[in-house]
Amino acid sequence: MPYQIAILATPSFNALATLAFIDPFRAANYLDNRALYRWRLFSDAGGLLRASNGLALETEPLSAADDWAADDWAADDWAADDWAGDDWAGDDRAPDMAVISSSWTPEAFYGDERLMGRIRRWARGGVTLVGLDTGAFILAEAGQLEGRRAACHYEHIDALQEVHPQTVPTEQLFVVDGHVLTCAGGAASVDLALNILRLHHGDALANASARYIFHDRLRFEGETQNPTGYEPIGQTTPAALREAILLMERHLEEPLSAPEIARRTGRSHRHLTRLFRRYTKKSLVQYYRDIRLDRGRALVTQTEMSVLEIALACGFASPEHFARAYRARFAITPRADRVAGRVPFEFRAWPMHPQGRKS
Repeated sequence: MPYQIAILATPSFNALATLAFIDPFRAANYLDNRALYRWRLFSDAGGLLRASNGLALETEPLSAADDWAADDWAADDWAADDWAGDDWAGDDRAPDMAVISSSWTPEAFYGDERLMGRIRRWARGGVTLVGLDTGAFILAEAGQLEGRRAACHYEHIDALQEVHPQTVPTEQLFVVDGHVLTCAGGAASVDLALNILRLHHGDALANASARYIFHDRLRFEGETQNPTGYEPIGQTTPAALREAILLMERHLEEPLSAPEIARRTGRSHRHLTRLFRRYTKKSLVQYYRDIRLDRGRALVTQTEMSVLEIALACGFASPEHFARAYRARFAITPRADRVAGRVPFEFRAWPMHPQGRKS
């Protein structure tokens, strides 16, 4: 019997993360010449579902997710290995794996008792649960990530920690914690799928599938989303600059002074200033302020924290100071961005990082 995967996508889901997760299994079926894996795509109401990039995919209604004994699921003589082990009780009408693929506004689905109830029922039945991109938020709301580590896109890590403090967010590409798997999304979904395939069928098929889709290196659990010191286009940044930025990222709530950053990195203030100007095109102070504001924007658009709470969490002395700096950077106030910022970027009427705009 093929290993059955239910993929439940929410409106404005991440198309890359979703399709990247599927494709290694497609390649494995083709290369092995048998249906090792089958998948079905669901949404709440079914029909065409639009992704954050504008692409629309046909989906089945969530109510159809109970029917896994349909005639179109052809059986063969292969018995799928169970990721979670033999101790998980099976359900003939449940999939082997359920994938929650979400991107924008995961909190919009917190009140959906049908969705939450189904996730809990799948969990009780031993179904392996997977969260892609912000799918971790929905799994956490359903009570599946309490005391567990979880991965989500780095842009949402602060929000996950604030909204679900019982979950332990990480900057890893993906995390396997018991029967719950979470993934940062994007191309990391390929790595998660290939690791699942490798566990089920061994190195040879996983390697062949990776080569077939031109994925030249399999990344494993524990690897970070954005390794320091290397850029995708091949450029590297100086160690002093990486150390300074790391210090900044670790002190967003209580910012360090520029001289203190220089002292801690063992470089002169002037030397660090030159490095920031050369590699980031900003001053050290401006760069520090901008990454604090970036964190603020994530909290504004992804949580219900007050502007005062967000200002303090990002190292600003008052909400007024925070709001002025926010508007100067993003050309919108925090309160307006709380509403408009929950719309996917491609549907907005302004650039995320406006250049040369004045408050």
